[in-house]
Amino acid sequence: MAGSAFRAAVEAQDLDAATALLGDDVTFNSPVVHRPYAGKETVATILRTAFRVFEDFHYTDELEADGVHALIFRAHVGDRELQGLDLVRTDEQGRIVDFTVMVRPASGLMALAERMGTGLAEAGITPPGR
Repeated sequence: MAGSAFRAAVEAQDLDAATALLGDDVTFNSPVVHRPYAGKETVATILRTAFRVFEDFHYTDELEADGVHALIFRAHVGDRELQGLDLVRTDEQGRIVDFTVMVRPASGLMALAERMGTGLAEAGITPPGR
């Protein structure tokens, strides 16, 4: 299962293994930006940035259904604690084709948005539709 493999890669802090699970046409639905980001290289950059931004990141729970995997996490961004969910959808080959992140509370989301925005801008990634 791609969701379990993704969790194992993230927990091992193995970015290469995590990005290897992405499909070429993967979409990433941000908790901050309205339109999805698209493409393996763009989503890999988003993951690389998230690896640097999150502190004390760990998954606490997971739920699985046919082709869908939900990974619930806790982390810090600076002095803000947050909870979130990675919703991963896969294709018939087990590649991640759709990746949605949800985060709470609003104060944690704002801290995440600020740090991710800065990191993505430095990497040359602009929000979709701009």
